Amino acid sequence: PEGKGIRRVTVRMPHARRSVITGLGVVSPVGLDVATSWDSLVEGRSGVGAITAFDADRFSTRIAGEVKNLLLEDHFSTKEIRHRDRFIHLGLVAARQALQDSGLEVGVIAASGVGGLGTIESQAIVLHERGPRKMSPFCIPQMIIDMLSGAIAIEYGFKGPNFGYVSACSSAAHSIGEATRMIRLNEADILIAGGSEAPITPLGVGGFSAMKALSTRNDDPSAASRPFDMERDGFVIAEGAGIVVIEEYEHARARGATMYAEVSGYGRTCDAYHITAPDQDGSGGSKAMILALEDAGLGPHEVDYINAHGTSTGLNDRCETLAIKAALGQTHACRVPVSSTKSMTGHLLGAAGGIETVASVLAIKEGILPPTINLETPDPECDLDYIPNAARKAAVGTVLSNSLGFGGHNATLCFRGL
Repeated sequence: PEGKGIRRVTVRMPHARRSVITGLGVVSPVGLDVATSWDSLVEGRSGVGAITAFDADRFSTRIAGEVKNLLLEDHFSTKEIRHRDRFIHLGLVAARQALQDSGLEVGVIAASGVGGLGTIESQAIVLHERGPRKMSPFCIPQMIIDMLSGAIAIEYGFKGPNFGYVSACSSAAHSIGEATRMIRLNEADILIAGGSEAPITPLGVGGFSAMKALSTRNDDPSAASRPFDMERDGFVIAEGAGIVVIEEYEHARARGATMYAEVSGYGRTCDAYHITAPDQDGSGGSKAMILALEDAGLGPHEVDYINAHGTSTGLNDRCETLAIKAALGQTHACRVPVSSTKSMTGHLLGAAGGIETVASVLAIKEGILPPTINLETPDPECDLDYIPNAARKAAVGTVLSNSLGFGGHNATLCFRGL
């Protein structure tokens, strides 16, 4: 209980079952696999360019982070290409990478923020122009968000826990956090988790443009995503997938698996404030970070790096800065390196936490912190160490990764080296 004269005390107990990451998979605007994507992040290469998925001439925003040069014919049959939405294709390619990396067969918890947006849009046009009898019988299974989890399970015969989380831009992070909890609770030994998104459609770009959420720096796409910069004017919508294999520690050790990092803590909260805007004081995000550290049994002074949500929007970047200061304390917060890899990938919405998990654990394993590119004129209200424009070598033991979604959803993951 809390009240006058009563102080809340957190008792930190070690988790009986530990969760570690043993497989990584990425399909992103900066690379079609983990190695290429990581090299791009370290080198500060942007994946943002002019939209090619559709004719965007009528739109105020005409740039996005598209996945380039992915030949679906190399990965799927003609039937699979025709009967699946793009977000399922991207997620399956990333999942196959993660599973090949881990050498395992597992349960699946895969997420998406909006699911089969392209299918919804195209089938709505068919419905209104040609009538309901002309709609595809695959409309529903192509569009529903849980179908990525189902498709992975069907392909590999996985019969363990299987479902999808939806919490807007926190979806992949919640997926990874909840998979970790299931392993701790002895409900599974191995799970594949993460997210996939394919929102670069007229409906997706048009909808976010109508909200004035997207950057309109159309004449300079690679500089459009500029988190924490005074000249930021919105986020850059992007597509891709980030999938990881999470395994119980003793199980992984017994089979001699490569262990990238431990998922040692997980915090989740809600702002309960506004449908799209974060709480002005950053309290929801700070509480998620505090809970993740408590779950990991760590203190704020033990954080070595933060992979920020860092969307390049005015409100998010300022509020997340306040949240970090509140969670770590003003003094330590100013010492901790923070960066937003969205400056290079753009914002993958529900898949963002998956790719940023991969970036976080590789920062630990490789001892390199990805930069925040395009940070040229720092916003005075964003006054932390954002690793501007060039990667930094550093010994990294503990990393926090933040994901903050519309609806006030907040998720923080804590990763530790092994």
